[in-house]
Amino acid sequence: MPRQISYRWRLRELMAARGMFTVGELMPHLTERGITLSSSQVHRLVSGTPERLSLPVLATLCDILDCTPADLIATSAQNLLVRRAAGEEAPVDLTALRPKRVRLTPEG
Repeated sequence: MPRQISYRWRLRELMAARGMFTVGELMPHLTERGITLSSSQVHRLVSGTPERLSLPVLATLCDILDCTPADLIATSAQNLLVRRAAGEEAPVDLTALRPKRVRLTPEG
C-alpha cells in the first residue's frame, strides 16, 4: 500500500520559543559556529521549508536552539487508499493465486 510522507519545518517556531524573532538575531550564532550563509539564504531557511539542507547546517541549528533534528522537522506518514478507475478490476491478491504445498503421506 502506498504511503504519503510529509514534514513540517519548525525553525521559526523554535526560534521564537528562544526569543529570536529575526534573521539578524540568528546570523551571528551561525557565523560563530563556522556556518557562512548570506542573509537571503538564512531568510529562506527561516521563512520557508527547505527542500535540501546540509548536515552541518542542521547540526548547527540544533546546537543554537538546543534541540534535536526531530524537533526541527516534524514528520508524519499515512497510508493512501488505492483508487480504481470505473470498470477496472480489483487489485489481484497474489497470495490467493499461490499453489498450496502438497503433503505426501504413506499409503496404508
